Amino acid sequence: MSRAILVPLVFAITIATTRTTTAVVQEGPSQFTVVAFYTGVNDQAHISFVREANRWFPELGKQHHFSYEATTDWSQLNAGFLSNYQVVLFLDTRPDDPAQREAFRKYMESGGAWMGFHFGGFALTPSKYPQNWDWYHNEFLGAGSYVSNTWRPTSAVLRVERPDHPATKGLPHTFRSAPSEWYRWEKDLRENPNIQILLSIDPSSFPLGTGPKPHEVWHSGYYPVVWTNTRYRMIYMNMGHNDIDYENKTNNELSSTFAEPLQNQLIAQALAWLGRRTR
Repeated sequence: MSRAILVPLVFAITIATTRTTTAVVQEGPSQFTVVAFYTGVNDQAHISFVREANRWFPELGKQHHFSYEATTDWSQLNAGFLSNYQVVLFLDTRPDDPAQREAFRKYMESGGAWMGFHFGGFALTPSKYPQNWDWYHNEFLGAGSYVSNTWRPTSAVLRVERPDHPATKGLPHTFRSAPSEWYRWEKDLRENPNIQILLSIDPSSFPLGTGPKPHEVWHSGYYPVVWTNTRYRMIYMNMGHNDIDYENKTNNELSSTFAEPLQNQLIAQALAWLGRRTR
């Protein structure tokens, strides 16, 4: 495990799971409880990230005293179940059922906390994941629809925009990310007074992406990759798409989201900030 997750926190772990993950229990009181929802059936790169996350977060919890549960059962996204958790993660996708969406909205409006990764913010009409949830995409995330992306997944130099935020504390002004597919959004988050952009793509990253299509390589522009909405306890991170050997059809993993120590520090500190705030 990377030394980057050894941030100055005090935690232990209980991992309870439903359906697809294995239950592991370790002694010690939990400072806060985390539940991660995921689908894990779509793009191989997203499946790879989910598998990594469900290994990495339990290890983080062993050192930092929080409980972690991961489930593919989105029907658990209801008021009774959510009342047991201080932090909800969306590792991929988002709920589609109206009752689940409403339960999540009420959870967040009542002081719950959330961290979302990469595809958890995706919406494109028409697609299998259309923009049909205005509160989530326009109000909560503030980004609106997905517009385009870089390809192939590659590392970027990230610039810390808010060094005073607990999630970015102690990070250098710029640092290199793990490889990912980076998204461009419909809305300019800089124009939203409720959004605090924590990290963006540093211009030294350009050109970002290798193509082969010209529009998959970014040469200029402003691209937020981590932000929070100050009206809620939330952080969205655009990381979460591993590089996969699609060309040779082996589906071998060519990169790891949790391979970069400073990026790991960011994620760990963000989770600790969300978890230690009282509801």
